[in-house]
Amino acid sequence: MISRIHMGDVTEFTLPPPTMGFYAELPAFALLGVVCGFAAVAMIRAIFIAERIGDKVQRRLRLGTIQRPAVAGAMLGVIAVGFPHIIGVGYETTSRALTMGLDFWACVLFAAVKVVAVAVTFAGRMGGGIFSPSLMLGALTGAAFGTVATHAFPAMAGSEGLYAMIGMGAVAAAVLGAPISTTLIVFEMTGDYQAAIAVMIATSLAAVVSQRYVRKSFFLTQLARAGVALAAGPESWLPRTIAVRRLMRVRGAEDGVSDSAAQALVEQGAYVTLDDTLAVALPMFERLKGAFLPVVALRDDAAPELVGALFHVDALKAMNRVLVDTHREEHS
Repeated sequence: MISRIHMGDVTEFTLPPPTMGFYAELPAFALLGVVCGFAAVAMIRAIFIAERIGDKVQRRLRLGTIQRPAVAGAMLGVIAVGFPHIIGVGYETTSRALTMGLDFWACVLFAAVKVVAVAVTFAGRMGGGIFSPSLMLGALTGAAFGTVATHAFPAMAGSEGLYAMIGMGAVAAAVLGAPISTTLIVFEMTGDYQAAIAVMIATSLAAVVSQRYVRKSFFLTQLARAGVALAAGPESWLPRTIAVRRLMRVRGAEDGVSDSAAQALVEQGAYVTLDDTLAVALPMFERLKGAFLPVVALRDDAAPELVGALFHVDALKAMNRVLVDTHREEHS
């Protein structure tokens, strides 16, 4: 609204005037959404596969924290020799795709190379972003799809630039997990309600495909891999913040347990360590139905050493306290 007041009714992109023929293209926009969903899945999975490979290579070669990004940077340099416009945010390539400045095979090749470059960047822990690459991948995917559509159905299909814009929004929505926001962004950029309809169709289907094969957006998947289930609510991740060592009753305490009772459970493998959290202890309480769990210290090439006991009631009280504190903070 502020930009409209100060800059006038000027949009970033100008599309042809609305026509009734646009609605004949809706099946093509739906198919584009499915294609963009698979493109988003390919980039997300490529990133996580590359990160796992990078971790294995770092352990095997004993690379330091500085050497790993250096190796990744060298690989990106090799890519940049043949595809210099792929490195970085790629606004120039995205703009060329939106303005129909690339042919079909160029779009396919650049999209594949961009996915590889992004995967290498993340594998090297170089701190690259995902938003701009998703825009570029979407624009290239949409432009390639639009080239096929306009050549297959020249009497019905619109401009390739429209397909590129819709693809840009669909891939970004699937990667970021934000289909509604992406639709509003495209509408703001075009001021065209027909384009907004096309983007809604494409982003919805792209998000469905992405969640079917990735289950979460890129960022939620990153958090889940780090042990933080943010979308599941505080009760799913708060147990990971409560250390067993903070709640245990030390060995020999008056309100503790006898060594014989604790040692019997240790011999059965039913124990937690000093480094564990309630994320480990609470499921064990649920499975064993016991009042306490032995707490042991693990040392190299030595049997577990009993250091205390964690009582179920203490764990539940601690969990209740942090839930109350979190609820109070969220609703204060």
